[in-house]
Amino acid sequence: MHIVDAHFHWYPRTFFEHLCSRNSYPRCERNGKGGYFYIREEGKEPTFDFSSIWFELDPLLERMNEDGHEVDVITSLGPFSVHWSDVPPELGREDAVLWNEEIAATQRRLGGRFWGIGSVPLTDGKIAVEVLDHAVKELGLLGVNIPSSIGHGGRIDDPKLEPFYDRLEALGAVLFLHPTDTQLEQVCEGYDGALYLSLGRVMDVSLAAARLIFSGILERHPKLKVYMTHTGGVLPYQSGRMDKTTPQAGVGSFSRGVKLPQPASTYIKRLHTDIVQPNALGLKFAIDYFGIDHIIYGTDYPCWNPTIALKFFNEMGLSQADQQKIFQDNAVKFFGLDASAAGKSRYGAKRKEAIAS
Repeated sequence: MHIVDAHFHWYPRTFFEHLCSRNSYPRCERNGKGGYFYIREEGKEPTFDFSSIWFELDPLLERMNEDGHEVDVITSLGPFSVHWSDVPPELGREDAVLWNEEIAATQRRLGGRFWGIGSVPLTDGKIAVEVLDHAVKELGLLGVNIPSSIGHGGRIDDPKLEPFYDRLEALGAVLFLHPTDTQLEQVCEGYDGALYLSLGRVMDVSLAAARLIFSGILERHPKLKVYMTHTGGVLPYQSGRMDKTTPQAGVGSFSRGVKLPQPASTYIKRLHTDIVQPNALGLKFAIDYFGIDHIIYGTDYPCWNPTIALKFFNEMGLSQADQQKIFQDNAVKFFGLDASAAGKSRYGAKRKEAIAS
């Protein structure tokens, strides 16, 4: 069967070499293993230590086809989206354009086997809109990946970013949420990273989505397309508690809350998510909660093993029709891909019309 894997990571080596040549921080250094350290501040330990596999696209793509399916990929930034808000706004623009052009060039070269989600700096709302337009309208990328928080304390629900969300909605581009909150990583320190890697990361992407909900961004932008990784984090399992904080919607039981016309769960169920959940019961609950049309296949490779991801998915016992939706159809519809599948064109006529406006 043909699969579109919407949660896949590849990094262009040229960009990291560019950061190695930078004298100021944040910058990169070669780690002696074919990969790179990303160092946010001088005198601090590296925030990330990326192995060589993140930069080797051909082996990554070959691995995706080893489980008996033809797999095309949508690549996103993963934890590295923190970078573009770590630097001053104009440098963030420069770095984002450089990254996006590398991703777009690969998208053109691989013609349907590979699609890209771009980067965007969020430290300046006007620059964010300009970079978004360039990424989607000029380069043909599917959307942009944003961090869970901005720099060393900024928030993605800052009112100054309202024009950015306006433009995302107007373009029909995808807002990709992936764990990237380096502040939460500090709270979850210890245990050789196990606390952050297991619970911290799903918590930080959950908090990011909750900010989009509680701030009213999703209410004000009913057509905004949000892809939330990791089966919705903790939101599906605690959506009832989140509903209790929406007294305006008539379901609140807390003395304090947010002024939303609908319960929080209404907005949660608008999100699309993937199957990155190494537990069959958890995956089944996510499918039941969001509905089959909001689940898109994704493996988080190279962070997770595609064979294991497929194993848990197969344990669902889904019908062929539902498998087809998750494997391919939902991604085609949500991201605006060419329904004829990959290897032939990057995106369909409807998407071309949308981004031309």
